[in-house]
Amino acid sequence: MTETLLAVGTQKGLFLGRSPDRAAWEFTGPHFAMNAIYSVAVDRRGDRPRILVGADSSHWGPSVWWSDDLGASWQEPSSPAVRFPEHTGTSLERVWQLQPAGPEAPGVVYAGTQPAALFRSTDGGESFVLDEALWSHPQRAEWAAGFGGQGLHSIVTDPRDATALTVAVSTGGVYRTEDGGANWRPANTGIRVSFLPDEYPEFGQCVHKIAADPADPDRLYLQNHGGVYRTDDAGERWTDIGADLPATFGFGLATHPRRPGTAYLFPLDADYARLPVDRRCRIFRTTDAGASWQPLSTGLPTEDHYGVVLRDALCTDDGEPAGVYFGNRNGEVYGSADAGDSWRLISSHLPDVLCVRAVTLP
Repeated sequence: MTETLLAVGTQKGLFLGRSPDRAAWEFTGPHFAMNAIYSVAVDRRGDRPRILVGADSSHWGPSVWWSDDLGASWQEPSSPAVRFPEHTGTSLERVWQLQPAGPEAPGVVYAGTQPAALFRSTDGGESFVLDEALWSHPQRAEWAAGFGGQGLHSIVTDPRDATALTVAVSTGGVYRTEDGGANWRPANTGIRVSFLPDEYPEFGQCVHKIAADPADPDRLYLQNHGGVYRTDDAGERWTDIGADLPATFGFGLATHPRRPGTAYLFPLDADYARLPVDRRCRIFRTTDAGASWQPLSTGLPTEDHYGVVLRDALCTDDGEPAGVYFGNRNGEVYGSADAGDSWRLISSHLPDVLCVRAVTLP
């Protein structure tokens, strides 16, 4: 019998939910009370799943913890797992992303940080080493900081090639390596920057999130500061796919684990209110790689709604049918057990939800 594990990172701790049917849930937490949880990953490549957490304490600073018993106990290394070398002259502010590599690279876990940098672990996330090539990239000096800071927040691995990696930085844009991080090149052709004189620069895009289509590793989706895009050639060129959306500003983005051309967004007004479009709680889904988008709202609130979904607070699981989940800054978590066709409230009255991860466990 399988069960689903749902990890919800909030402004004041981590909550872990487990369900045998994705209808009834039992939660524990808060784990890491008074810590902001900006990143969570579940690594299922070993004999037992490992939960990795990027916890941010206002007193002790940021750290990476792990649990090999589904949250019953937690481990932290004696020295910081993610630490900038002395020669960089900087220090870690936040771990924005934790991403296990594929089965072809056992033990490898990536971390994306603020200041924007990529770190690599070969021991399952217990220690990390800075990717010096990206840190010293000549364009890095011109990367700016987005409204939420300068962070490397998206890491996409390639299941066909352990040396290929795509990352996104706010506000540096998309960068890609095909040699395990020895060399990096910008991959932003076609992504518009409305607030710059040169609207199509080589780099400098305010990318909010990227996600890969599991059915086609060369196909990626991108939520930009103002625009939604798709690439079918691993970032060589991006195509605008936002024409059918009510707004193209937003943060959250996720893809279906098996169904080609299927992705999910939570659009926000592009003005400075940055609230749900028409003050309605709706996920938008495409099943044709962005040629069209359909609003999904069955079971979601029908009255005025102000819950904003952040970049890592929308995800899918790998169940059958696929589950889709999102949390918002109202402290609500919603889930769908039928790929988004219908929804139910899973949890409410939590602190601000910063990230959500869901996986199926045996």
